[in-house]
Amino acid sequence: MTAHVTGQVREIRKLLVANRGEIASRIMRTARRLGIATAVVFSDADEDLPFVAEADEAVRLPGVAATDTYLDVAVVVAAALAVGADAVHPGYGFLSEHADFARACAAAGLVFVGPPPEVIDAMGSKVEAKRLMADAGVPVLPGTVITSETNAADLEHAADEIGLPLLVKAEFGGGGRGMRVVHDRADVVEAVASAQREAAGAFGNGSVFLERFVDTPRHVEVQIFGDAQGNVVHLFERECSIQRRHQKVIEEAPSPAVDDTLRTALCAAAVSAAKAIGYVGAGTVEFVLDGDGAFWFLEVNTRLQVEHPVTELVTGLDLVAVQLEVAAGRPLPEAVVHAGFAGHAIEARLYAEDVPAGFLPTSGPIDRFRIVQAPDVRVDAGYVDGSAVSTFYDGMLAKVIAWAPTRTGAALRLADALARSELHGVTTNRDLLVRTLRHPEFLSGAIDTAFFDRHDPAELGAPDESEPLRRLHAAAAAIATRADDSAVGPLPAGIPAGWRNVGPATQPRTFTTGLHDEHRVEVSVTWTRTGLAVSIDGVLLDDLGVVGETAATVDLEIGGVRQHVRVHQMGDAVYVDSSLGSSALRLLPRFRTHDRVGAAGSLHAPLPGTVTRVLVREGDQVQAGQALLALEAMKMEHTITAAHDGVVTHLGVEVGAQVETTTVLLVIVAPDASDDA
Repeated sequence: MTAHVTGQVREIRKLLVANRGEIASRIMRTARRLGIATAVVFSDADEDLPFVAEADEAVRLPGVAATDTYLDVAVVVAAALAVGADAVHPGYGFLSEHADFARACAAAGLVFVGPPPEVIDAMGSKVEAKRLMADAGVPVLPGTVITSETNAADLEHAADEIGLPLLVKAEFGGGGRGMRVVHDRADVVEAVASAQREAAGAFGNGSVFLERFVDTPRHVEVQIFGDAQGNVVHLFERECSIQRRHQKVIEEAPSPAVDDTLRTALCAAAVSAAKAIGYVGAGTVEFVLDGDGAFWFLEVNTRLQVEHPVTELVTGLDLVAVQLEVAAGRPLPEAVVHAGFAGHAIEARLYAEDVPAGFLPTSGPIDRFRIVQAPDVRVDAGYVDGSAVSTFYDGMLAKVIAWAPTRTGAALRLADALARSELHGVTTNRDLLVRTLRHPEFLSGAIDTAFFDRHDPAELGAPDESEPLRRLHAAAAAIATRADDSAVGPLPAGIPAGWRNVGPATQPRTFTTGLHDEHRVEVSVTWTRTGLAVSIDGVLLDDLGVVGETAATVDLEIGGVRQHVRVHQMGDAVYVDSSLGSSALRLLPRFRTHDRVGAAGSLHAPLPGTVTRVLVREGDQVQAGQALLALEAMKMEHTITAAHDGVVTHLGVEVGAQVETTTVLLVIVAPDASDDA
């Protein structure tokens, strides 16, 4: 492959991927197919992730913070030169829309796989982008810029001028970070301050602006491609309306709301936008679409999108390969210029997060990570069995994408693949994804960005605790752990645990269930002359029979229906998967020791992270709901509030402190608490 660099043509022999996780793996997959050697950079927190081993060469970037590693232009360019790379692919996020990085690559003689820095500059500022789009005749929403001179009165006046609701939005960056919706003019000042802090932490720039918020719109975007010869084309639209906190969760192509007439108008506007800025490479023009078919420009993402696989599946194109062709100075391939689409593709973003707890990021080791492989199901994953999810970066574990001739077929195929996967260890949003994909409203195509306002994510994302699943999984867990006792006990091989020549013996098991160990279930397994007898919470399951068992599976017949149940034990954690769903149980010891507990009124960190703000001092009187401090985890700011009125008697952290879920942040004693409470 050849590359066009400042008028010169040369071969690209080695590509450095300046990113991590699943997107690094995905880019390298195409590079290898094209015969290009690969290299990656990695932080100390990522050294054991699969993408590092998949590369031909890997360069360590000492540290764990993104600002010290993946966002450091100088060290990334130095790494590319150290391995003799000819080109750099930035993936998405991190430095992908950083014009100075593109310039640094060019200065070092490296091909930057992305648009020219001038285009990134123009679109990097959402304010400047809106001005350019308005000049090009693309519809834009009214708004105003926030400057260092803007005071509280100015903000409230701007809210009146723009109209409510309005959106506070980071000028640089995306992914929902630095974004707040304001419904009351009295809240605009705090919303701006909070968005500025989050934007500064995520993108290194705290600039924000205000914009009219279109209530319950659809989020529709158009994939564009340009080459150095001045050709610009579109590759149709994607629907990205299923969002939480302005971050996409499920994406699809094509949009169920777009007919041929609207598609022509949307795609024409996107091409006009791209031509207005001399676009080269892969990019996305994002729009909001109302129920009447009117649309407005949101932004141009000057990079490959997370959701690009859905476009690949319906067009049959490899967008990374096209990126490399364009970066090489070649014109767009004929297959791109004359592309069509067939069928429907849907992508689900699998995150490490606790949905019922408010989408709190989760972290820690992954005991098992096995996503079902099925026809027309694609998995772009960044983790494998034994990988660990850190608190330093975005918590997306994988993208799972399904194609089918129809939209309903794609949704059900994707839901089935996710439901049958084994995801053990960190809590994920898998249940939310499956139930959303199977939801009648989603299947009807009548979706918008308020889907999770109408349908509580805490309910959609809660683990299944129905009685049939509870009985089946508790029984299987007890039987499987009983078999484990047999393997380590003194009985001869072939003699089942619990067998006695003086009569049946009962083996009790106590499990806790639920995301936060809030439920307890007592299971007794007794070997009788006719087989195993299982009781749950003192009630005999007289309709249960054991068909067979191994170390990893239990075949049960319950109520006349046979079920194949998979059981995976890691220490005291017992994971159970069947056609009914998945459960995570914790096996309690038969003889418990006293647990160490914190002082009455202790407030523990709800997730691992970094303390970014402390708003109270020891001795302060606080009220229920009052903000106490803020934690940053995976680039998102989480405000911690008081659960009840009281006095802060102990403050255990300061700004900059790293905390775990066991860390006591502070102690609040209620006014009527006794001295020895």
